Amino acid sequence: MKNAIEIRHLTKEYGSFKLSDVTFDVPMGTVVGLIGENGAGKSTTIKCILNLVRPSGGEIVLLGRDSIAGEREAKEEIGVVLDESTFHDTLRALDVGKILRRVYKNWDQPFFEALLKKFGLPHNKTVKDYSRGMKMKLSIAAALSARPRLLILDEATGGLDPVVRDELLDEFLSFVQDEDHAILISSHITSDLEKAADYVVYLHKGAVALQGAKDELLEEHGRLVCGRSDLQKVDPAFLVGVRENQFSCEALVRRREEFIRRYPELSVESVTLDDLMVFTTKGEMAS
Repeated sequence: MKNAIEIRHLTKEYGSFKLSDVTFDVPMGTVVGLIGENGAGKSTTIKCILNLVRPSGGEIVLLGRDSIAGEREAKEEIGVVLDESTFHDTLRALDVGKILRRVYKNWDQPFFEALLKKFGLPHNKTVKDYSRGMKMKLSIAAALSARPRLLILDEATGGLDPVVRDELLDEFLSFVQDEDHAILISSHITSDLEKAADYVVYLHKGAVALQGAKDELLEEHGRLVCGRSDLQKVDPAFLVGVRENQFSCEALVRRREEFIRRYPELSVESVTLDDLMVFTTKGEMAS
């Protein structure tokens, strides 16, 4: 199987908001990062994938199955972690295992208990006494112990300290070492995706604004800082977005190597995923 997820022309209308013609794949053996500002459609896309809401149009294929007709079979092989713990406050970690081993046919109790130990999760505390980081670790331990082929993570690292985030990212990278596994992760923390993601899908106002291999996107673009007179000399075809202030101009440029050859006198810096987002959402879009 080539792709864990295939989304084609997905649409969903919520009053004034519309998810418009979203199309992308999550290849096996990869981590795909879903980025975008609040309200861009990341959670709506994930809810459509999981059939928590029904799309207005389009097609979703999960692990080779139609997401509606083959929902039950597909979900046996999917682990899900949302931004808030879904476990009742009165449960202890081992109680979670007792419940979920009756739900998932591939549930691995010894692996679950090993992850609880690895993550330092106490058996004698209830979920309500866990920190946010501990709750996320419990959710991820549960998702992994179902022995899924696909992990879907919606803001799973949000609000966690850097040490915990780094620990969890290592766990995700280990998961996709098996090329029959894949991860779709949405996150506001783009530095995490710069470390872990192979591909990036950038949603802006309900539509795909940019997508591709993460390293290629970062290498293809550059951040130009210059004066207005220098900017006026630049071919607009190179410009993705421009911001001007009283003293200088900033621009996101495409085809970075070609730009440098054509304008060797101008300084172009490396970009981050944040730069790609900021110049699209706040920059004056070049014509």
